Amino acid sequence: MPVIKHKEQRVAVFIDTQNLYHSAKNLYKKKVNFGSILKECVAGRKLVRAIAYVITSEAGDEQGFFDALQKLGIETKTKDLQIFSGGAKKADWDIGLAIDAIKAAGKVDAIIIMSGDGDFVPLVEYLKTTGGCQVEIASFGRSSSSKLIETADDFMDLDFESGKYLIGGYKIWRN
Repeated sequence: MPVIKHKEQRVAVFIDTQNLYHSAKNLYKKKVNFGSILKECVAGRKLVRAIAYVITSEAGDEQGFFDALQKLGIETKTKDLQIFSGGAKKADWDIGLAIDAIKAAGKVDAIIIMSGDGDFVPLVEYLKTTGGCQVEIASFGRSSSSKLIETADDFMDLDFESGKYLIGGYKIWRN
């Protein structure tokens, strides 16, 4: 059954920035056009809030990127890159994104999660059953969890017409 989208729906968007960044880099060797994805996902509905979860690196040269997101109307929540004694690095916002989505669920009609991370399956299930809102996923299908796609009410595959969602080139991928 197709998901219903109408202009009066209130929408909140939660962006797993690292997931989309690495997918675009690995699949296309390009950067993500977050503004284009946001516009397409919202689809003329009322955007209540858009939050990008971002990581600050050791070099700290991300400020221009953070500023660009904010100019698009996307809030940023930052976390420092964790570096462990053995040299391992960790950059994870999954819990923060999940908590914010749960808090927003009662205030919006639809939640859009921009990520293909299968770790979000329990969140999607919870939001659909307990949160009472429609849950949509936007991500590059070739690097997305099939269970996440299956669980969501709607899935926007950024691989199709990927050039609309990438900076620096247009490439179309089809099955």
